[in-house]
Amino acid sequence: MISEKMKPLVNNNSAIRAMFEEGKRLASIYGAENVYDFSLGNPNVPAPAAVNQAIKDILDEEDSTFVHGYMSNSGYEDVRATVADSLNRRFGTHFNQDNILMTVGAASGLNIILKTILNPGDEVITFAPYFVEYGSYVRNYDGVLVVVSPDTETFQPNLDEFAQKITPRTKGVIINTPNNPTGVVYSAGTLERMADILRAKEKEYGTAIVLISDEPYRELAYDGVEVPYVTGFYDDTVICYSYSKSLSLPGERIGYLVIPDELQDSKEVFNAATIANRVMGCVNAPSLMQRVIKRCIDEQVNLEAYDKNRNLLYNGLKDLGFVCIKPQGAFYLFVKSPEADEKKFCEACKKHNVLVVPGSSFACPGYVRISYCVSYGQIERSLPAFAKIAAEYGL
Repeated sequence: MISEKMKPLVNNNSAIRAMFEEGKRLASIYGAENVYDFSLGNPNVPAPAAVNQAIKDILDEEDSTFVHGYMSNSGYEDVRATVADSLNRRFGTHFNQDNILMTVGAASGLNIILKTILNPGDEVITFAPYFVEYGSYVRNYDGVLVVVSPDTETFQPNLDEFAQKITPRTKGVIINTPNNPTGVVYSAGTLERMADILRAKEKEYGTAIVLISDEPYRELAYDGVEVPYVTGFYDDTVICYSYSKSLSLPGERIGYLVIPDELQDSKEVFNAATIANRVMGCVNAPSLMQRVIKRCIDEQVNLEAYDKNRNLLYNGLKDLGFVCIKPQGAFYLFVKSPEADEKKFCEACKKHNVLVVPGSSFACPGYVRISYCVSYGQIERSLPAFAKIAAEYGL
């Protein structure tokens, strides 16, 4: 009954979700406090109190038919203007409401821009390790995902290989910084060189290549690390943003696209993206949450809680002999597996009720992702289990 296009997706259901379901099964046996589930990037830090208050105030103060009604497929004009003004204040940009398209999270934003720009057979490049769904999103529109192998020393993009993999069929490049799963922030130098390569290739092939920056973790950066704003480096850039992490609202599915005036054919692209939003079935981003974003544009989650978790887990694992670069952002550790087959390591961890995700799920075997958006207490309780695992591997 199901389509041929869906069969491989069903057969290769996300290892992250599978591990999450395994965590629920183990919790029912051993008790939730005795299972250390580090599989899913589901924020445990509550949304700012202002978000809940804004929902109540909107329902009390704004007209119900307006709040719950249709609006432009690109979103409420005043919300889009508020987003643009916020970006301009923070990053020295010059956007207006006509550069902002409200979306059903960053995932929808990625699908919208890919549907807008891709013809069958067009190529989209991304850098391993990468969020596994990128491949599915590109294939949704009969595109081809081209993967650049990882630089496991720094986890900055491998730009030499990147330059070699750009072809006349290259239509887009997806980057993700701060990165899931490594926590690495792409440096200004990296972005400058990437932009130089893209401009040279556009000129060589007479094509337009869109740099798509996937930014759900933009506000989650530590130790004063700056996350460069990508539109300042390369004109043909589109930003995909989500409030899932910055406001702890993953289930509310609210985000936006930035389509700058500098992008080639920007007005045409914006109009096409607006129509793509409709024909994909989203119609528009959730109306109530758009109203919330207008009131809560300057709110942030408690980053200190994530930072505290980061330091406890990173230092704890490092002291036990595990190898990992310290993440600069997001809320993941990408840890080198003590054995070549990281899936076997995941199974060894599971025997101690520790659930981590294999790096092969991110096109980077030999590593595991450990999500630290959990309670501080869970990390504390898990360290003795990690110590037993380290002892088994002679670390």
